[in-house]
Amino acid sequence: MTPVIQALREDWADPAIALPSYETAGAAGADIRANLPPEEREGGVTLAPLERRIVPTGLRVAIPEGFEMQIRPRSGLALKHGITLPNTPGTIDSDYRGPLGVLLINLGTEPYTIHHGDRIGQAVIAPVVQARYKVVTALDDTARGHGGFGSTGRS
Repeated sequence: MTPVIQALREDWADPAIALPSYETAGAAGADIRANLPPEEREGGVTLAPLERRIVPTGLRVAIPEGFEMQIRPRSGLALKHGITLPNTPGTIDSDYRGPLGVLLINLGTEPYTIHHGDRIGQAVIAPVVQARYKVVTALDDTARGHGGFGSTGRS
């Protein structure tokens, strides 16, 4: 069954900005666009190097129970301009109904301007399994054992 994501536009949002959409038949992520408040639409918003900002989408969403929306960076923005997400992937839970924003950071060396309607991220819908946690007195042994960061990489 294909989950349906309900989307509600904020009162101030520009209805001409497209809802998240898959740009190709095989795309895993639906492109999310900046929907800037009226006072920022003409000039856009500029991120200085190392600046973080939540860029609005003008949407609120309802994600079906048992799913999450993962917000991921767009690879072209990351490669060409250093624009990415500091908390990638960002998670939108099924019980969240607040404004959908994309937290961006400029890791590039130059300021970067996000314009009204620009594609700023991707939404991937994924199933969620909630686990139970319990305290035990010992854990089973594995081949990796206590090996931490980098322990399975090159020798």
